[in-house]
Amino acid sequence: MRITEKIGNVNFFNINNRKIDYLMLEWHETNKMSLRKQTIAGLNVVIELAGENQLLADGDIIYEDDFKIIIIELNECDAIVLRPKSMLEMGRICNEIGEKQQQVFYQSDELLIAFEASLFRSFSTAGYDISRGKRKLVTPLLKPKPNFS
Repeated sequence: MRITEKIGNVNFFNINNRKIDYLMLEWHETNKMSLRKQTIAGLNVVIELAGENQLLADGDIIYEDDFKIIIIELNECDAIVLRPKSMLEMGRICNEIGEKQQQVFYQSDELLIAFEASLFRSFSTAGYDISRGKRKLVTPLLKPKPNFS
């Protein structure tokens, strides 16, 4: 099955009694404009998105017919979880992350970064409120650029 555009998001979509099939993605696959994957039900999907605002997100619907819909679902990943105590600390953390060119995500008053041991040690040594946990990386602070590879 070839997908060339998103249809909508499950949060604003009427599912009715259709069967839901999920296409599981890793956080770093959401900005790929070309992707070959298999849904949970075993359906082969080729995604070839073009144009503006076509980055994939958790809950996006990429296919529908009278009987089923296919929804993007992001896998949880091992993440660095930072809880800034002030706006100044938030700025310092984001500056350090930017210098290392890491994608940072925000949700529920936490900054999230895909786990990297050296970065974790660096933030721990600096005395930030930090932990390691499983999270879905869904809300980037900056929109990633499309990746055509």
